[in-house]
Amino acid sequence: MQIIKRDGRIAEFNVERIVKVISLAMQATPGGIDIELANKIALSIEKQLENKIQTTVYEVQDLIEKKLMSSARKEVAQSYITYRYNRDVARKSKTKEIFLDIIETKSNDITRENANMNADTPAGMMMKFASETTKPFVDDFLLTEEARNAFRAGYIHIHDKDYYPTKSLTCVQHPLDLLLKNGFRAGHGASRPAKRIETASIIGCISMETVQNEMHGGQAIPAFDFYLAPFVRLTYIEELKKMEELQETDLSKYYDAEVKDFIRKDLKGLEGVKRYIQSAVNSTVSRVHQSMEAFIHNMNTIHSRGGNQVVFSSINYGTDTSAEGRCIIRELLLSTERGVGNNETPIFPIQIWKKKRGINYTKEDRNYDLYKLACRVTAKRFFPNFLNLDATFNTHEKWDPKDPNRYYYECATMGCRTRVFADRHGENTSIGRGNLSFSTVNLVRLAIESSKKAQEQLNLGFDLGRGSEEHMTAQYKKTVKKIFMSELEQYTDIVSRQLYARYKFQCTAVAKQFPMLMSGLWEDSEKLNPNDVIEPVLKHGTLGIGFIGLAECLTVLTGKHHAESDDSQKYGIEIIKFMNGLCEGYSDRYDLNYSLLATPAEGLSGRFTKIDRKDYGTILGVTDKDYYTNSNHVPVSYKCTAEHKAKIEAPYHAMTGGGHIFYIELDGDATHNPESIEAVVDLMDKYNMGYGSVNHTRSRCMKCGFENSDADLKECPMCESTQIDTIQRITGYLVGTTNRWNNGKLAELKDRVTHT
Repeated sequence: MQIIKRDGRIAEFNVERIVKVISLAMQATPGGIDIELANKIALSIEKQLENKIQTTVYEVQDLIEKKLMSSARKEVAQSYITYRYNRDVARKSKTKEIFLDIIETKSNDITRENANMNADTPAGMMMKFASETTKPFVDDFLLTEEARNAFRAGYIHIHDKDYYPTKSLTCVQHPLDLLLKNGFRAGHGASRPAKRIETASIIGCISMETVQNEMHGGQAIPAFDFYLAPFVRLTYIEELKKMEELQETDLSKYYDAEVKDFIRKDLKGLEGVKRYIQSAVNSTVSRVHQSMEAFIHNMNTIHSRGGNQVVFSSINYGTDTSAEGRCIIRELLLSTERGVGNNETPIFPIQIWKKKRGINYTKEDRNYDLYKLACRVTAKRFFPNFLNLDATFNTHEKWDPKDPNRYYYECATMGCRTRVFADRHGENTSIGRGNLSFSTVNLVRLAIESSKKAQEQLNLGFDLGRGSEEHMTAQYKKTVKKIFMSELEQYTDIVSRQLYARYKFQCTAVAKQFPMLMSGLWEDSEKLNPNDVIEPVLKHGTLGIGFIGLAECLTVLTGKHHAESDDSQKYGIEIIKFMNGLCEGYSDRYDLNYSLLATPAEGLSGRFTKIDRKDYGTILGVTDKDYYTNSNHVPVSYKCTAEHKAKIEAPYHAMTGGGHIFYIELDGDATHNPESIEAVVDLMDKYNMGYGSVNHTRSRCMKCGFENSDADLKECPMCESTQIDTIQRITGYLVGTTNRWNNGKLAELKDRVTHT
């Protein structure tokens, strides 16, 4: 029989431990130790549990209390209860230590779990207090026993577990056009429909800020250019009317007339109507630019939750070829390039360029000039990232370049990488949909356990990790693969059930708990009354099963990771293909949208490693660092070309419908080489990848604004200030200071190499 400990670990039941505990309790009483009675009670408990495969430490403790209370030594029962209470208090001291770390603003993995939140502020502290006290409640009362044990032992990770009791969802792609057209109510105020670009921009901000307070993940706008384009025309008409009043002339016939492009031009040499029209265009462009500046500024300054946390926001754009849409794109990019405040790199929104052949990718395409501008801006400001709409899994049969509403059939993504597109309960679209929750499987732990079991079966004995392939016989490879795939299926099944249980719990919420989200932003939510449960509309969301550490997993199973060996790469593809097939099976079983996610690990990056190193020791190339490699990525320390990295990671994109990303680390100052950004997009196109971004470094003097690409810049060469701000990408988003990074991500940052 096995006993499940408090932390989820499983050990063999040992009756001698019961004898020892009872003896300790007896020792604290006047009657002293009665070893015969202690043995009798222990054997009685063992017999009572003999038909069980597993029991818990709590069940055994309760039985000890009952047996002692019914014995002649009732004072021992009281002693044991006191002993048990004192042990519980001692365990709770860990919570006390965590709280003191928060109070004293210590920098550790608890206070730096989320780099987008400042846990040092009073509101940030309250967020962390709430988070750390909520997690045990979830463990004790909301998780099933198998999910709780798998989590505690480090086989799985339940993301945003502190938000579990709130029933909140992860993320949503905002159908902003509905709010702009119909207006909305937020808090105690109502907003009328937008009539000009300034209002449309503000509503976009308020929409994401308000819903951020109702969800635990990010907010995105799937077609920013399409949604705001109509308000460029309305603003232009407003400017024409001003001109009519000023010049006492009628320009109404030009209200809806074609404008080839909204671009500022010198009025010199223009007369009459041509001058009036160009003047209106110039004023419109200025207002659009100011509105885009305001949008970016607001998204970097409006706090949505405690801890000075701004909205985790993303916007998708790039495929609107109308003059109005092009104006939105151009001025957004130019505003981003200039920066916010004193020309600082904006952290949010995460901007995503939707790349599409026939629209913006080749020289003949209408928006090619804007694509070139986007690459230039990325070279300086990291954003936009690039979403490949030409990837086979991102296409939609109903997409038509002549359809003014074609954006409905365009895949959109969250900046971190979360992808929502296929829907078994409706049209395939990203709009009005999002992820409900996700959990991650620890591939590395499963590989380590499988290898140890295989060695035990075959009576082998060799060290795991790098260089172990010379000891791997054909029989061993066959055995370990069979064990690993079985373990992988077992724990992926546990995650599927855990996600379904969380989904059913979320379904018990009523619409009024999410007043903004369920007022029409979520697909079909406009059909709900305030007191209706939200179950009928949650079916449009996704449940994500993630994975981490494929590189380390393969190092255990084969001795090399997938970028080092063709055989390891084949094995890796087989593993992820198997997981994707399981997700398809869960979708059929539960009639829900299960998807496989290439996990963007931040707070998780070091958690699994600590647990596995404690249990299995230091394994070369596996547990010998403070983090596991994110999802299917090539290890950040592995030196290779960008093309080799693309070849290795590309096959996994088609299998990870829940989200994925391709990163390239650039060397040197990218602002002088925007062609390097284009080269990365070309790799995405060549190898059928879905989403990618480029990492580089921007260090900036906070005093005078000087910038360069020196990651080790300590003193400004212009003004000698030491107030230096270094921008780095942590997962899918930027962080202005690495002081908020946890130890795992800091270790990863130190190991990153560039791809030539």
